Amino acid sequence: MVRLLGPDLGPPGQAPPPVPTDGSGFDEFYAANFHQLTLQLYAYTADVGQAQDAVQEAFSRAWARWSRVASYDNPAAWVRRVALNVAKSRWRRLRAARAHAHFHREQVVEGPGPDRVALARALADLPETHRRAIVLFHVADMPVDEIAKQEGVSSGTVKSWLHRGRKTLAAALTDPGTERTDA
Repeated sequence: MVRLLGPDLGPPGQAPPPVPTDGSGFDEFYAANFHQLTLQLYAYTADVGQAQDAVQEAFSRAWARWSRVASYDNPAAWVRRVALNVAKSRWRRLRAARAHAHFHREQVVEGPGPDRVALARALADLPETHRRAIVLFHVADMPVDEIAKQEGVSSGTVKSWLHRGRKTLAAALTDPGTERTDA
């Protein structure tokens, strides 16, 4: 059977117990109210963990301002309101995160195929200048003259790097079982 409690956490019509205003009264206040506030927040959130977190956060905030909160007519009502606000804020953040996730779903992309992995390994084995020239020419679509200007070398040097890099790549990527014969 569910027993509804009044706003003071006791039976309806009963005044809340007096709360000492010094820091020593907080422990007793916490022990006397934590369970009931957690039950109330559980009824509000339908999640025990969220209810406990919200109530703990509210009590932490009460502790930080205990001298003021203890002087209120009903400090438990203040803690309850803070806990409800904490739970509501979490719901809002969760709802916003879900809306964001709905519109920004991650697309699963297959990993690189064996050819791409082999190419990446072969490129990694090239000397840095050859690799950079090949990437700039074939991937970035830069002309030889622009690569030469960027690298501070002559166009002939870039052409040499491209030739040597391609030759090394061709050797590294040739499958020995599919070599071409000129018969």
